[in-house]
Amino acid sequence: MLETTRFTLDGSEKLEAHLAHSCDRVVAAVFSAIPANRLDGILLGGGYGRGEGGVLRTSDGDRPYNDLEFYILMRGPSWMNERKFRPHLHHLCEQLAPEVGLEIEFKIVSQQKLESSPITMHYYDLVAGHRRLWGGTDLLRRCRQHRAPNTLPLSEATRLLMNRSSGLLFSSSLLERETFTAADADFVGRNQAKAQLAFGDAVLTAFGLYHASCRERNRRLRSFVPSERLPWLETLRCYHNVGVDFKLHPQKTQAGREQLIERQRELVSMALRLWLWLEARRLHQRFESAIEYALCPINKCPETTLARNVLVNAATFGAPSLWKEKAFRYPRERLFNALSLLLWEPATLREPQLLRDVQMELATSAASFDQLIAAYQNLWCRFS
Repeated sequence: MLETTRFTLDGSEKLEAHLAHSCDRVVAAVFSAIPANRLDGILLGGGYGRGEGGVLRTSDGDRPYNDLEFYILMRGPSWMNERKFRPHLHHLCEQLAPEVGLEIEFKIVSQQKLESSPITMHYYDLVAGHRRLWGGTDLLRRCRQHRAPNTLPLSEATRLLMNRSSGLLFSSSLLERETFTAADADFVGRNQAKAQLAFGDAVLTAFGLYHASCRERNRRLRSFVPSERLPWLETLRCYHNVGVDFKLHPQKTQAGREQLIERQRELVSMALRLWLWLEARRLHQRFESAIEYALCPINKCPETTLARNVLVNAATFGAPSLWKEKAFRYPRERLFNALSLLLWEPATLREPQLLRDVQMELATSAASFDQLIAAYQNLWCRFS
C-alpha cells in the first residue's frame, strides 16, 4: 500500500498547498455532515491521491485539472449510508467546488465490503495508491486481494474499454451538432486522450501487467513482448505516450472541429479492433464485426449470478422487467450491445430492426441519435 506525499509529480508548491488546503476543507465539511462514530476513514483517490494528478500550466501559474475523488469509508451497509448521507455529500460538492476550483466526487464505501469484495481495477487503484486524510494507518490492512493486479479478470479490461469508448461515443454526439463550442472541443480532446491511454491499459490488464501508476504502465507497455501477434501494438504504444502526457500535463485543446473529427475516426476504428480482440479473448468466441457482437445471444457478463441479475434488473427497470428476456442478464450487457451499435455500426439509425435492438437494450422509445445517447448515458451512469 502506498500513501503519497505529493499530489502531483512536478506541480508548483503553490499548487500543492492549494490542494492540501482543499483536502483540509473537504475533511472538515465531511465531519459536519457525517457523525464521527460512523466514519472509519477518509481517503483521496484518483490521480491526485496517487501523486500523479494533472498539472495545467497557465499564465497565472500551475492549476489543477482533474476531479478530486474522495472515498468515505463508513460503518454499516453501503446502501443505507448512501440513502442517508448522499444528499448531504451532494450539497457539499456544490458548496466546495467553486472554492476548490475543481469538481469534487464523494464515493461512500463500506469498510467491510471493501475487505470482502473480489479485486476490481477501481479498488486496486485505490488500495495501491492514495492519500490518507483521516483514519488509522491500518485502514486497508485487510484488503490483500486488492494488491494483486495480475489477478484482475478480463472483465475489468472490458469495463475499462467500455467506459473510454463511451467517452468517444459522447464525443461523437458533440462533433455532429451544428454548434460546437470551445468547451465541447475541450471535452472531446480530453476523452480522446483518455481513450488513447485506456487502449494500452486494457491490453496490459489482459496480460496481467496492469499497474496503478500510469508511468509504470507506460514503461511496461514499451517493453512488453506479447505471446501472440498484435499488429496494432506499436500504434497503441504511441497512443499511450500521448495519453500519459495528457494525464500528467493536460492542455486545453487547440484543435479545430475538423482535426478532432479526423482523430475521432482513427480512435473509434482502433477501439473497435481492440474491443473485438478483447471480447473474443474473454468470451472464447470470435466476432467479425460490431453488429455480429451486438446481436450474438451469448451471455456477455458470465461473472455475475442469476439471483443478483434479477434483483438488479428489478431495482433498475421495475418489476415488469422480470417478465422480459433480459431479466436474467446483468444490465451492463445492455451497454456492451448498445455501444457496439451506436459507436461502430453506421446503419443503426437507418435500419428499423437495428434501431429497435438499441431501443430494447436501452429500454427507451427514443429514435434520434442525441436521444439515444441520452438514454445510453443514463444507463451508463449506473453500470459503468
